[in-house]
Amino acid sequence: MYVLANEPSVALYRLQEHVRRSLPELVQHKTDMQSWEEQSQGAIYSVEYACSAVKGMTNSSFYFKSIDGLLRQAIGLKDSINSSQGRR
Repeated sequence: MYVLANEPSVALYRLQEHVRRSLPELVQHKTDMQSWEEQSQGAIYSVEYACSAVKGMTNSSFYFKSIDGLLRQAIGLKDSINSSQGRR
C-alpha cells in the first residue's frame, strides 16, 4: 500500500487534480486584477491631467490680472461716458 501511495504517476494525478480544481479560480483572480489595473491607470491619468490643469491655472495669474485691469478700465470709461451724457 505504501508503495502505491508514493508512486510517481499517483503524484502526477494528484497534481493534475489540484490544478484542475484551482485553475478557474486563479484565472478569475487574474482577470479581476487586470480590470483593477485598467481602472487604476485611468484614475492615475485623470489625476495627472487635473494636476497639470491646476499648474496651468497658477501660471496664468498674470493674464487674469491683466484682464482684471482692462475690465476696471472699461468700467471707468463707461462711468465717465455715462456721467458726460448725463450733463448734456
